[in-house]
Amino acid sequence: MNGKLLIGLRQTELQHLTECSGPIKASRRDIAWGLSQGLTGGTTVSGTMIGAHRAGIPVFVTGGIGGVHRGGEISMDVSADLTELGRTPMAVISAGIKSILDIPRTLEYLETEGVTVAAFGPSSYFPAFFTPSSGYQAPIHVKCARDAAELIDYNLSLELGSGILIGVPIPADLAAEGQAIEEAIKTVLQEASDKGIQGKDVTPYILERVNQITKGDSLKANIALIKNNADIGSKIALELSYIRNQKAHNRRTKHRHATTQDGKRQGRPVVIGGSNVDLMSSIRSQEIIYGDGTNPGSINVSLGGVGRNVADCMTRLGASPLFLSAIGRDSQGDMLLSLSSHMDTSCISVLDRYSTATYSCVLNSDGQLIIAVGDMDISSQITPEYVSQFEEELQSAPLVCIDGNIPTETIEYVCKFCDQNSIPVWYEPTCIDKSIKPFRSDCWKSLSYISPNVKELCMIADHLSGKAVTPFQDRFTLQEKMDMSIELSQKLLHHIYCVVVTLGEDGVLVCRNADAHHPFLVGSTSLRETTSRKSAVHYPACTAEKMASVSGAGDCLAGGMLAGIVRQASANECMLSGLIAARASIQSYLTVPPTISTLTQSGLPSWQSRQLQI
Repeated sequence: MNGKLLIGLRQTELQHLTECSGPIKASRRDIAWGLSQGLTGGTTVSGTMIGAHRAGIPVFVTGGIGGVHRGGEISMDVSADLTELGRTPMAVISAGIKSILDIPRTLEYLETEGVTVAAFGPSSYFPAFFTPSSGYQAPIHVKCARDAAELIDYNLSLELGSGILIGVPIPADLAAEGQAIEEAIKTVLQEASDKGIQGKDVTPYILERVNQITKGDSLKANIALIKNNADIGSKIALELSYIRNQKAHNRRTKHRHATTQDGKRQGRPVVIGGSNVDLMSSIRSQEIIYGDGTNPGSINVSLGGVGRNVADCMTRLGASPLFLSAIGRDSQGDMLLSLSSHMDTSCISVLDRYSTATYSCVLNSDGQLIIAVGDMDISSQITPEYVSQFEEELQSAPLVCIDGNIPTETIEYVCKFCDQNSIPVWYEPTCIDKSIKPFRSDCWKSLSYISPNVKELCMIADHLSGKAVTPFQDRFTLQEKMDMSIELSQKLLHHIYCVVVTLGEDGVLVCRNADAHHPFLVGSTSLRETTSRKSAVHYPACTAEKMASVSGAGDCLAGGMLAGIVRQASANECMLSGLIAARASIQSYLTVPPTISTLTQSGLPSWQSRQLQI
């Protein structure tokens, strides 16, 4: 789309694709050209496989795939879809191969490429798109979504590097229509041959003519086929998610007692916090309509929850955290688990009597938050009793992160337990109202890290002083914000090791009980090794090319920093890790986009921090 490879499109982008002039059909060979020239178009199965694989998506659904064209043994006209299946580990769910192609030679070619080909459902015959059987046996037969998911899981686990093609037959109630369409295809095939139509022009010509002959029935059947494939494909993807999550849980259990050379248990970071589904409404116009009337805009659904976002970001950066949370046994909970298949969600509590937390927010045309509503009742079920089941994991963790969504008594329990076991605790305040939860008792003195924005820091300071005296105003300059933050942070540094103050577009201010270049605190060995030295460093934000939403930026900043801290990176590397992750979040409508990865963090930008007096 305008020279960018987009994985998933919004409604407006789909509309643009149908209306743009001269769209290209992009296969592997065309992607680099399309990007370099700023072109717009749709991807073939081959092109989609490349994009989906790079985005970490293991399964995708299409209508049909390309193949060996009739006479291909002479013309060498073979679709790039087939070679792509031989070198990209994706599972492609389709209605088989259209009869306009040479089906037996296509199956032979796939065998040569090492592609696993399976028929789905009651029949072992490979489907031919509009008809349930091509007359040719598939090499493999999977009868249900679970069987297909297990096949895909083994293919991924073995790292064979090749793909899987699963053929789903046309639904029985469409079989009769499909046969009529098949007869029309035979007629049009002869027409194309007589007119000398060849290569990539054959398929569009045949589809258009068949649609004319069948008076639109072929288009209706096409749509029904894709819907059926999507239904089957989503069930396979869900089963694959369950399988891979269970494997992650088994690996965690198996290595729970792993030790390092010095005899200490080797643990994973632990994140405890909220999980929710986010409904994000973005207003297009700069003028907002209040009361009667509707604001034109777009609505996006994504995953959220501060704890979930932090754990997601850490996972994408290779930190592999154990995540403790609660969701409902409902469709939103199923979606959350399915879209979090790259994370270890095996310890999340799934509850029958509660609905999955939902957060709805409205953003202005600049991506800034206007108002938000949250149904977070289920967070009350992240109880000390639930968390205490994982005391062994907590005890061996290099660091524990908690968010403000969890109950106050759970915060107190975690702080007390970690203090007794010399484990650093990071508190993510979540919002102004929840920022003071640890400060309702002395448990805040057991925190090692806290990451408020300026308003949350003021709220904490006011709560500790017992009166609202902090004169913060939005119009403050950056220097005024930093001066105030340093003053307020010094009161917290009597007990807390590090205060990370987020400054929005102005970056981050880090105040801590250590020299500016000293590594951040991690593990139990240095927890009490604080010094009389203090430092305050301002780290400017990484420049973002565009701004879509700021709602996940703070969570990704924390997740990126934590990922760097647990791998014991330098202070500068930890901060860059967080700021680059925050930038990726700002540029996406997803709170934690797949663009956050160890790969995107490998090339660090030119960047300068500034040390301040404290």
